[in-house]
Amino acid sequence: MPSDPHAARLLTTSASNEDAAVLRMPPGKALVQTVDFFTPIVNDPYAFGQIAAANALSDVYAMGGEPWCVMNIVCFPVEELPVDILVRILAGGADKAAEAGAVLAGGHSINDSEIKYGLAVTGFVNSESFSRNTGLRPGQLLMLTKALGTGILATGVKAQWDNSAELEDMIIRSAAKLNAGPGRVIRELGLTAATDITGFGLGGHLLEMAEASDVHIEIETDALPILPHARELAGMGLVPAGSHANRRFRLTDTLVGNNIDPALIDIVFDAQTSGGIVLALEPEQVPAALKILGEHMDIGVVIGRVLFENAGPRLRIT
Repeated sequence: MPSDPHAARLLTTSASNEDAAVLRMPPGKALVQTVDFFTPIVNDPYAFGQIAAANALSDVYAMGGEPWCVMNIVCFPVEELPVDILVRILAGGADKAAEAGAVLAGGHSINDSEIKYGLAVTGFVNSESFSRNTGLRPGQLLMLTKALGTGILATGVKAQWDNSAELEDMIIRSAAKLNAGPGRVIRELGLTAATDITGFGLGGHLLEMAEASDVHIEIETDALPILPHARELAGMGLVPAGSHANRRFRLTDTLVGNNIDPALIDIVFDAQTSGGIVLALEPEQVPAALKILGEHMDIGVVIGRVLFENAGPRLRIT
């Protein structure tokens, strides 16, 4: 890659106040585009910017794509809060985009009573090989690349729980981490199916894949990687409203095994922010996937499988 990706990709410049950005795209590639933004889940503005950017970039990685350029989307109460807060949010987003190898091509801002920030992301994929929800096949193993529980921990931070500073630090370390490693696994191993885990929770996103692929999925609660304190907080009822909605809406499509801790079900349906990616792997692909993930300092935990049986609820939790 050239030392100055802006010069290689951007045919316009923000200095001349053009109406839009014009970019050069790699030959023979297909575009992958996404947009996401939300309100702060942590108190630190810079960390919030990083998390929001990583979350938006994750959709491109989940398709096996590579980010190419991004544009800011920001709402901020400029008459009520110091502008330095906005500067730090934008700096966090810009640094995370640069880490992903994407160029910042502009954006849009409005004066709003509530802070919101995110990115519109353009990336590219191999048009003949990318992952999708429809690509699950019976016999595949499901590997998760980040621990669950960011939604529950964020609720503890908002409630100013005794260890809220520790909870916020764990959220930042998990949610601000790019899913570049899983994206590379998808590309190099030619995976047909993957999804990132965000607002619908692990259970909700797996059900989307199961329905789209017309298959059934089983996940094992004993195998789930869970952030410290998340199970304890869930057991005390510190579960976000979005997670309650996920559980209420999706339990009708789910078969829950006997004697499963209700807190674990809350974690399965916890609304994640910038969660990990679920990779659908053939059993023989697991060692290669773990090697690539290890090079990115990512975890890789097999949490379930795509079933050969094709009856009953789409998702089974054992």
